Amino acid sequence: MKTRTSLLVTSLMLGLGMTAPSYAKTPDNTLVVAQSLDDVTSLDPAQGFELSSVQSFNNLYQRLVQSDPNDPTQLKPTLAASWKADQHSLIFTLKDGATFASGNPVRPEDVIFSLGRVVKLNLAPSFILTQLGWDEKNVDTHLTKVSDNQVKVSWDVNVGPSFVLSLLSAPAASIVDEKTVAANAKDGDLGHAWLNAHSAGSGPFKIRKYVPHQILMMEANTSSPAGAPKLKYVLLKNVPDAATRQLLLEQGDADLVRNLGTDQYFSLQGKKGVKTLNLPYASLYYLMFNADNKANPDIGKQAFWKAARYAFDYKGIADDLMHGQFAVQQNFLPVGFNGALTDQPFKYDPKKAAQILKDAGIKNPHFKLAVSNQPPYLDIAQALQASFAKAGIDVELIPGVSSQIATNVKSHDYQATLTSWGPDYFDPHTNASAFAYNPENGSKTLAWRANWHIPELNKLTLAARAETDSQKRTKIYEDLQRRVRESSPYVVGLQNKKLVALRDDIKGYVQGITPEMVFYKNVSK
Repeated sequence: MKTRTSLLVTSLMLGLGMTAPSYAKTPDNTLVVAQSLDDVTSLDPAQGFELSSVQSFNNLYQRLVQSDPNDPTQLKPTLAASWKADQHSLIFTLKDGATFASGNPVRPEDVIFSLGRVVKLNLAPSFILTQLGWDEKNVDTHLTKVSDNQVKVSWDVNVGPSFVLSLLSAPAASIVDEKTVAANAKDGDLGHAWLNAHSAGSGPFKIRKYVPHQILMMEANTSSPAGAPKLKYVLLKNVPDAATRQLLLEQGDADLVRNLGTDQYFSLQGKKGVKTLNLPYASLYYLMFNADNKANPDIGKQAFWKAARYAFDYKGIADDLMHGQFAVQQNFLPVGFNGALTDQPFKYDPKKAAQILKDAGIKNPHFKLAVSNQPPYLDIAQALQASFAKAGIDVELIPGVSSQIATNVKSHDYQATLTSWGPDYFDPHTNASAFAYNPENGSKTLAWRANWHIPELNKLTLAARAETDSQKRTKIYEDLQRRVRESSPYVVGLQNKKLVALRDDIKGYVQGITPEMVFYKNVSK
């Protein structure tokens, strides 16, 4: 194993014109990360919405403002040096001398192009920006150049500038180099096909090579406004098997591994040359049913959803199976977010679940559960299969590659799925707009993926977004969470921590509470 992996790293380096070491350890100038990359569908910020994609964006791109990883409630100027706000607009002054990896200066035109293309392409993350009332026809009127270093962002909907700043801190709002992207555009795609596998940002790294489901090689962008990174390369290798990732780290063929299962994490503790990190994380794991599945109409009934809430063995999974990697959280706001409820009204009670189904006249309850073949998803799904069986519910597991499952769910080609959701920006609306918002002919939110039509909750979600009184706003989000957990096709069950292991000579690695907060810039050996 060690020889094969070392040969892989060596061959990749030689193929990229890099100097390979003559010893079986990772190169001094390269951070080698072993993880699953099977979830990646695109490396274009206008589409990339999966975990591995968004984790790359903080390293490849910058936004006008970004959350401080040490205190996500604080937004820090990034490509913006400053801004002025009124109730329906923000005027940003861009940072002097900021350039992209190409050497092109960061201009107001780049901001206008970047935000506009997210809306015009209308891909998965577009709903973040279309909340401002922007669409393909009007977005250009809301993004205007004020001067050579100033750009104006405006909106007509009833939201304040602080909320808009939160939206602009999301990965989808990453600023791309218009000149480079336009030069690689084809057939009016705004450079989308090219950006799927290339980068055009101002972050501390740029893509050197990307091979889907194999590797992502990032090279230092020494001219980044963020400052030059300490290492020249970051090599992310797709290693689907968690046990193999553990072995690579132990042998010194990887510097850092993530997506570990609980068994791998605990077996690495105390190992010579290895250190482990158990990091707070705002990711929620939940079951989602397709409320309009023609092949299995029972799963669209509220009684089925209610029974599922009592067939979910929350504490058994969190404490016994995952050994503290998860905490029970039954609400759509993660602990740590303003307004997050922490009460747990549902307990594992298979007899009660069975009675609910019987009273509703649901006979032979069953469903197919699409789940990623990566830990901890498959481990949790197997535990749910057993706990649901005790309630008389037959669960057929359909494991698969994460990206394919995501594609099927987004096309409504599923009965149920076990998956996770992490916030896109640090405001409670980020999750409310996903779990409790499904406007007609609108963005394809989680509620849309669930085929759940909720006009009353749509209004309440928009009311919470518009509310400027912080106490009133918190009360609305609390009400939303109670309504969703009582009558939705989701069973929110767990909030996880991120288990990461790395060689003990690795310094400066930073990972924050939200999914995209992975930073390689200050990593050194």
